[in-house]
Amino acid sequence: MAAFEYAALDQRGRHKKGVLEADSVRHTRQLLRDQGLVPLSVDTASERRTNATGSSGFSGFKFGRRLGPLDRVLFTRQLATLIAASLPVEEALQAVAQQSEKQHVRSLIMGIRSKVLEGHSLASSFTDYPSSFNGMYRSTVAAGEQSGHLDKVLDNLADYQERQFESRRDVEMAMLYPLVLTLLAFGIVGALMVYVVPDMVGVLENMGQTLPWSTRFLIGASEITRDYWWLMGLTLVAAVTGVRWLLAQPGIRLSWDRQKLSLPLLSRIGRSSNAARYANTLSILTSSGVPLVEGMSIAAEVVSNRWLQRRLSDATQRVSEGSSLRAALEGVGYFPPMLLHMVASGEASGELDAMLDKVAVYQQGEVERVVTTLVRLFEPLMLVVMGGLVMFIVIAVLLPILNMNQLV
Repeated sequence: MAAFEYAALDQRGRHKKGVLEADSVRHTRQLLRDQGLVPLSVDTASERRTNATGSSGFSGFKFGRRLGPLDRVLFTRQLATLIAASLPVEEALQAVAQQSEKQHVRSLIMGIRSKVLEGHSLASSFTDYPSSFNGMYRSTVAAGEQSGHLDKVLDNLADYQERQFESRRDVEMAMLYPLVLTLLAFGIVGALMVYVVPDMVGVLENMGQTLPWSTRFLIGASEITRDYWWLMGLTLVAAVTGVRWLLAQPGIRLSWDRQKLSLPLLSRIGRSSNAARYANTLSILTSSGVPLVEGMSIAAEVVSNRWLQRRLSDATQRVSEGSSLRAALEGVGYFPPMLLHMVASGEASGELDAMLDKVAVYQQGEVERVVTTLVRLFEPLMLVVMGGLVMFIVIAVLLPILNMNQLV
């Protein structure tokens, strides 16, 4: 049986949505009619869809079907708890689906359950949902199933995802105030240039005297902003779109990612954040029983820098040929010395996964400290810039008036 997501009308004409397990779409529609519902649409509960040619693709992907970071954390934690309580996997999945308040999450979990009921492993059941469960997640779950310690592996995964979610949330919250302040500053200055300055400038122009350069500059800027604001907006959108298109080109993206590792400030943040991701992922994979070479291949995929991914692929090849992990990562050339020393210590002591976990926590903390410092510096800087712009506008308006008083 498979899981199907439906939309239907009840006898009072109200819309109802839900998930049913059935043998086919036709069977699902019949079950709905037996319940007194009029089916409107029935879809397989999966991210993938089958097009007219019968091939699988993402053309039918519905927005909102993927699990968000918090939803994935809750799903993993609840599933680990239920499996640790000796519930069969299919029953645990059904219980987690029933506890979810979100329709698309219930649909997704029931789709996974239907694959498990068909005889697939839990890890292979996740393959229909690649945007919700990446390769690292699936490989870790597969290792847990093979070792017989699925509950412990899921607990480790939940801990890892919670750390990632909390780190990302802390950075986003730290950046929220500067972002609001920036938007407010541009909004205030824009309103002054469009609605306030033109009226003041009209009075100054009628005085018939020579205006200072600051006032003339303000008049020109005000007229451009008022008459061509739409062109400025389109230019900004075109610039952003053009940059995104350029970065989508493989060659340009590779060159840019390589350059980022050399820039003064971006290099420190990029190296630490990518080192934390790589070490964290490799730690959880090796502790779950995944072979080191396979774990390195999977961990390289979570690194956001394309150039670093290529270097890590070479490091994986060297380890497969017999090199130590420390020597291979040192050959990458972009990892912090702390990570290399901790890896060497882990290899010598036989506690590589524990050492990787420790260095990942340290590197993530380093990223958060740098970002927090930059955010705190940005706040007063933005206030100074905003105050400077407002002061320039005031001076440009007041200078002609002061000059006229001196003439009198």
